[in-house]
Amino acid sequence: MKHFNNLILASKSPRRKQLLLDAGFKFEVKTIAFDEIFPEDMDPLKVAEYLAVEKNKAHRTAFGTGTIITSDTVVIFNDRILGKPKDLKEAQSVLRVLSGKIHQVISGVCISNEDKQVSFSNLTEVKFRDLAADEISHYIELAPPLDKAGSYGIQDWIGLIGVEWIKGSYYNVVGLPVDEVYKTLKEEF
Repeated sequence: MKHFNNLILASKSPRRKQLLLDAGFKFEVKTIAFDEIFPEDMDPLKVAEYLAVEKNKAHRTAFGTGTIITSDTVVIFNDRILGKPKDLKEAQSVLRVLSGKIHQVISGVCISNEDKQVSFSNLTEVKFRDLAADEISHYIELAPPLDKAGSYGIQDWIGLIGVEWIKGSYYNVVGLPVDEVYKTLKEEF
């Protein structure tokens, strides 16, 4: 595998960190505080990449050197972004809404060094089977999904028993389309 010098993952997500480690990347994690704010009238399909680019600019200003990877993942249902739930009641409500239906998961990624910046979005469709109320309750008690867009992690119990099918990258739904990150680093950096 090609080695990328001075690679920085600017994300607090333990899932993104683990995905890059599993893929054999050598990197350090560095983060700064960032408010995930986007224009209210923005097309939901463009929000994840917009936030990834804005995060990258903020981290570039803070750190200066290195190849910085930033990402943001959003879940979209009926043209509406389903963010991280504010409490367990909201998580339960969101999972009831997604039960038996198809939604989109989009991860936006931005990679930059001192000379260039490349960004992209990756979209995956996910279909949940009909989830029983006790299955949703069990999941929320088992692994409270308060840090997860759309109130679930596909790699968690609810994904194992509830996801009927996906169309696109599984790792995108986990939080980072690693194959596309690797391809972009290899071709552009």
